[in-house]
Amino acid sequence: MEIVVCIKPVPEPETRLRAAPDGRILDPEGVKYVLTGYDESAVEQALLLKESVPGSKVRAVSFGPSPRAEETLRAAVALGCDSATWIDSGAEPSPDPVDVARALAGTLRSLPHDLVLCGKQAGDDEAGLVAGALGELLGVPDFGYVVDLRWDAARSVFTFHRMTETLQESWEAPGPLVIGLQQAWNDPRTAKLPAILKSRKAPIDKVPVPAPDAHASRSRATTFALPPPRAGAKLIEYKTPEEAAERLVKVLREEAKVFP
Repeated sequence: MEIVVCIKPVPEPETRLRAAPDGRILDPEGVKYVLTGYDESAVEQALLLKESVPGSKVRAVSFGPSPRAEETLRAAVALGCDSATWIDSGAEPSPDPVDVARALAGTLRSLPHDLVLCGKQAGDDEAGLVAGALGELLGVPDFGYVVDLRWDAARSVFTFHRMTETLQESWEAPGPLVIGLQQAWNDPRTAKLPAILKSRKAPIDKVPVPAPDAHASRSRATTFALPPPRAGAKLIEYKTPEEAAERLVKVLREEAKVFP
């Protein structure tokens, strides 16, 4: 089985963010980019399928500028991906998600793939659009919010569940298909030091971003602003739980104006 997992470099959660001088996008200066969130689960799911289906290979693919995309791909290789492809986005710092899907699709058409895995949404913009757009552009079925993805070798189909607000759906489909994964079977694994060191010398296939087509999107970020700082917490002193509850209700009523 040939598995492709699409990953996106996103800022480390503890990184201090600020707007770029033009106020339109995030200033990448000094920001550490990592593999995180649902993409970690997508990598884990790809590796679990590889381990359960003999002869399978996993290729990590990322669209982005240097060096963040390359660093994220090396993190995926350290976890166990067999190969990596970097689509160099050039200077564009914040592309439209559909443009990202077009770039991925243009590259994936030349790569063997029975399954394309993405995290259901990225950890920064949380748009959740790439997996669906990628399936449409490749002309294959796509499913989002997927859990418990398995391969049924006897029937040559993938089986999985989709979680909605009210119920759980059960599906089966042959490959190729695109999956926006919500959760892998297991929690994401941690790379071992020898694998990390080996990944630093691993070859990464670099390809240019495909030329935009006549239907390229025209959306662009206009403003990047951090939320207002949170107000400081107020400490309520008390001796008994009853006293704590009384004082809390008083503060909520008289100061926060939550209660009439």
